[in-house]
Amino acid sequence: MLKTRYTLAYVALMTLVVVASNFLVQFPLKVEVAGINLADILTWGAFSYPVAFLITDLTNRQFGPQAARKVVLAGFVVGVTLSFFTAAPRIAIASGSAYLAGQLLDIAVFNRLRRQAWWRAPLLGSLIGSALDTVMFFSLSFAPFFVFLGPNEPFALEAAPILGVFAAEAPRWISWAIGDFAVKMIVGLIMLLPYGALMNVLRPMQPARAG
Repeated sequence: MLKTRYTLAYVALMTLVVVASNFLVQFPLKVEVAGINLADILTWGAFSYPVAFLITDLTNRQFGPQAARKVVLAGFVVGVTLSFFTAAPRIAIASGSAYLAGQLLDIAVFNRLRRQAWWRAPLLGSLIGSALDTVMFFSLSFAPFFVFLGPNEPFALEAAPILGVFAAEAPRWISWAIGDFAVKMIVGLIMLLPYGALMNVLRPMQPARAG
């Protein structure tokens, strides 16, 4: 019964993060740093989404990978449903696929490293999972190779200076991906603070099983 209550709480938190991220992705970050206009490459959703990895890792720590996958699946259902109502089908497919793959990879990495130094499993799990999430989302959303998922976005494919400041040019979606992953790395490091604070409160309630 206690496990069920905690799992439902994690599902509720994951749902909140997914809903918030789908809403905040509409708002550019209107800040300039070192000559980089962040509004051109980032939205507020980039800051809320990485919290999903914290929720997954806490679930995995407390109840193991099976419970963590259930929480991820609940977030996947909510995320895909919202995406199909608020975004083009290609973006919805990319968003759902990237979320699911990134979170499942995080679970696998976390489970392999869970008996090492306390920070290693959540940090490496979230960073590796975030890397896959970023590559999949932006590639499926904008790369010409995946045009079979939906029409290309001309603005995303236009060549522009990388991050708006470098001499080298690339399609705009490359800068978007770089900015997104940079934020995920920063937030991933910050998320070690609440993870470390909660790890002694949310102790494992059963031996974790591999796989």
